[in-house]
Formats: sequence, C-alpha cells, structure tokens
Amino acid sequence: MRSLQDSWTLGGVEIPNRVVLAPLAGIGNWFVRLQAKRYGAGLAVSEMVSSHAIHYGNEKTCTELLRVHPEEQVRGPVSIQLFGNDPEIMRSAAARAAETGANLIDLNMGCPVPKVCKTGAGAALVKDPDLAVAIAVAAREGSGLPVTVKLRPGLRPGDQHGIELAYRLVADAGIAGLCIHPRHASQQHRGRPDYDLAKRLVEELPVPVLISGGLRSAERVREVFEYTGAEAVLLARGSLGNPWLFEQVLGLREGDPSREEILDEVAWVLERAVEHLGEQRAARYLRKFYPWYVERLGEGAELQDRLQRTESIDDARVAFGLPALAAAA
Repeated sequence: MRSLQDSWTLGGVEIPNRVVLAPLAGIGNWFVRLQAKRYGAGLAVSEMVSSHAIHYGNEKTCTELLRVHPEEQVRGPVSIQLFGNDPEIMRSAAARAAETGANLIDLNMGCPVPKVCKTGAGAALVKDPDLAVAIAVAAREGSGLPVTVKLRPGLRPGDQHGIELAYRLVADAGIAGLCIHPRHASQQHRGRPDYDLAKRLVEELPVPVLISGGLRSAERVREVFEYTGAEAVLLARGSLGNPWLFEQVLGLREGDPSREEILDEVAWVLERAVEHLGEQRAARYLRKFYPWYVERLGEGAELQDRLQRTESIDDARVAFGLPALAAAA
C-alpha cells in the first residue's frame, strides 16, 4: 500500500518522502524551505526566480534568491524554480542555479499573475508550446540537472492547452516530472481543483506527476494522494505559518501545536530572517509573515496592528511576548 512516508526518485534524485514544499512566490527563500524540512518535507522548491535577473547578474537575485543554506542541503534535495521566456537566457540561468547547489530545476509555466504572463512567461507559455519545449530543453542542457515543470490546465475554464503541453514536455523536452495545479490560471487559488484531470495525467504520463492546489489539511492531502495516485503532494498556502502540517500529513503528529511551540517557531523565524536579510530589512520583510502566526495563536487585530507597526526585530519579539535579543544576551 502506498504511503506518503515512502522514499522515491525524481530524475535519479533520491527523495526521502512524498511531501513537498511548493514554490511560494515572494516567500520560499532558504529559511522557509529549511523550516519545512525541519518538520518533515522531503523536498522543498524555491520561490520563482527570474532567469533574466540571474543571467544579467542582479545582485539581490543572485545573493538572496539563489541562496542555498548548507543545513538545508543536509536535510534533503533542493529544487530552484525559474521562470522566463528566452531559451538561451534560461540555459544560462539554469547553469548558475546548478552552481549554487540545487539538485533539481523546476520551471514555472503556471503562474497566473499578469505581470509575469505579459512577458510571455508563466502560464502564458501554454499558448506557445514550441517555446515552452525549447525553454525546458535549455534548462536541462544548461544545468545538467533533472528538470520538472509546474503547469496549470490552461488559461481559463475549458482551455486544455496546458494539458496538451504536458505531453509535449515529456516527449520532446525530456522533463523528469510534472507538477499539476488543476485549476485554470483565471481561477488563481479559487474554486475546486479538478482532481479527476490530475488523476488522468498520472495514469497517462510516463513520468512522476506531483499535485498541488487545495491541500490545506492532512485529511485532504491523504484523500487527494490516494484518489489521484500522484507520486507526491505539494503543500503551499496551507503550510504558511503552519509547518506542523508536514508532520501531520506524514503521520508524525496528531494534534495542533501548543502556544509555546508556536512562539518557539516564531523566535526561530525571526532569527533566520535576520541571518538572511539583516535586522532592518528583516523587520520589514516579516510583516507579511506575522498574520499567519497571529492567527495560529488565536490572537486578534490588536496584536496584528502592533506587529505591522514594529520597526525592529526586538519590537516584534516583545509584541509576541518573547524576550528582546538584548535582554536575552
């Protein structure tokens, strides 16, 4: 009987279990990936990174978004997700991503955000299968690593261009695996995912098919894993501020975390963000993280408002009831 705890291989890369952190735009940096692995994720995928920014040497992109932490690598493979619309630039970017220590390259061909699509990248590639195949080939050749692709079925309900592209990417580009988010791009993250469609892809494609979308609880994850027959599941928005979901999905934990556990995790996140960005930038960057933990703590608008007005990491620690770093030293 299949289990989410089973190990498997993706393009020859050994993965210890079938629970994966999905790429989270603007969020999935090295410490978020490390957090997921600390709680059991067998694989973690980076936030999507611009191939153009890598190719042209954008400092923030190359030093921050491509950063792979040694502890992250020790705990399992790392996949760097790239996006772009030019095969030769993708070839260059994929080579650079491989140099940073990535084990896999993932290509985003499903992002529905207009500023990405209008460049001809993301979900827009489902309308240009020849270009999509050329980009995947370039990423594989440039990196020398297994390449996977994240896709949506199409741009709007009834559109099957993404499904047609999936078959071409396997046959013509030699991708090692496919992640399907079975909502159309126009749905973004709304509406019920088409798990029947995902099941069909699993049955018909000769490469591993991973599934994302709507997987917010351990019970739901298990249901979809069994129903679709997917090789692995990707946890995305449901894991934000809730790394314990990985343990629950893997059967390593039954209950929700205690208040003390949540606060300990908040302290860990604060410290890692400072390591990543320095104190000043971390204090601003973490404002988008705070709502997830405030909700999990069962706190209300007062704490939320206070956190959004914090100017330093010590301010945030005090707001959460944690000792200030200076006092703790």
